[in-house]
Amino acid sequence: MTKRARGRGAAALAGGLGLTLLLTGCGADEVDGGGGGGAAAADTEIDCAPYEEFGDLEGETVSVYTSIVDPEDQPHIDSYVPFEECTGVDVEYEGSREFEAQLVVRTQSGNAPDIAFIPQPGLLANLVRSGDVVAAPAQTEANVDEYWDESWKEYGSVDGEFYAAPLGANAKSFVWYSPSAFEEAGYEVPQTWDEMIALSEEIAATGAKPWCAGIGSGDATGWPATDWLEDVVLRTAGPEVYDQWVNHEIPFNDPRIVEALNTVGEILKNPEFVNAGLGEVQSIASTEFGDAGLPILDGSCWMHRQASFYQANWPEGTEVGPDGDVFAFPLPPIGGDGTAPVLGGGEFTAAFNDDPATQAFQTYLSSPEWANIKAQVSGPGWVSANTGLDADNLESPVDQLSAELFQDPESVFRFDGSDLMPAEIGAGRLWTELTNWIANDKSSEAVLTDVEQAWPAS
Repeated sequence: MTKRARGRGAAALAGGLGLTLLLTGCGADEVDGGGGGGAAAADTEIDCAPYEEFGDLEGETVSVYTSIVDPEDQPHIDSYVPFEECTGVDVEYEGSREFEAQLVVRTQSGNAPDIAFIPQPGLLANLVRSGDVVAAPAQTEANVDEYWDESWKEYGSVDGEFYAAPLGANAKSFVWYSPSAFEEAGYEVPQTWDEMIALSEEIAATGAKPWCAGIGSGDATGWPATDWLEDVVLRTAGPEVYDQWVNHEIPFNDPRIVEALNTVGEILKNPEFVNAGLGEVQSIASTEFGDAGLPILDGSCWMHRQASFYQANWPEGTEVGPDGDVFAFPLPPIGGDGTAPVLGGGEFTAAFNDDPATQAFQTYLSSPEWANIKAQVSGPGWVSANTGLDADNLESPVDQLSAELFQDPESVFRFDGSDLMPAEIGAGRLWTELTNWIANDKSSEAVLTDVEQAWPAS
């Protein structure tokens, strides 16, 4: 899979739309490896021809509004330099921790940015239907058609019309572990769910607890449990049922969803399996998600399910990689040994006007050039599902693995379901009920029935 995915990405980059990446005065290997900093971007040229279609843009300004703030904002700003030098456009970047609330306020007051990076397709749909977001230009749509799985385009579309190209992405379907601890104990990375459960039982038989988990997150406590549920629904019920469930085309407490949550409970509510180094089952509800995987480092925990972005939570000096202190393997499929589905999230580039400079910048952000430049100026923790991205340009082995999963033509991708649901469910009642499921041992059927009854009337 690795060679095929990387080869496919490299071929797409070389052949796509004539957008060839030219590195000034050095070979690709000299700017390879990322690590943050604008030097690579400043020394990088892009083919300007695709942006000439939008006319003379010299002196134009494009404002960008996003939730991505310091220090993660600088690689974004650096990655815009080749576009600015190519077109003469000045890109003005503004990050805010109050992005989601303030974006709505700004659009309602007539002070919308030119472009916003929107992480929730539901918010995108609301802004489209209120008349604030404009359709993406044909050039952006052509890039998305060529370089993304069609599901990503669907998440950037509303009522059948395409509005917003994907930007960054994260893969959530990972299990973190210690490669050295596995090797020393003679354990192998499981390829199927049954193998993973068998491994858990083998570890438990030694008197150890194989899993550590935590769903604490302040006012957002419970969200890590939604990822567990969504991942298992994808594996037990399949992507079509997953879509029906997320869209409330079947009841939230459909028997197939109850079965999925019970399957999660076979791990998270099993006192023989959890909560290694942290307490009993109920401790999962009070353990901060950022701390939950740390017992892997002292050997008291063997496995922790969490997204690729969890790599930022390991203490400074922790080596992340297949031969490092920690690494991750894909959460295995259930009922077979094929390619496991991938649950993830990401941002979408929405425009609030159809000015030529805005459209040109939208097109740049949807290109493989931008994805590879961004990879080269970013440190660990950033990846894109753009198949024109060469995974070798990513610094982190986990980010490389994420890119390979996204680019695998056999892989089924689905967006984080709670981000697609109405906010009062996906960022409210579901969090609360899954916390009760852990903390108060509430049954799966009761939890899902209470969420079903809370679903807002259409």
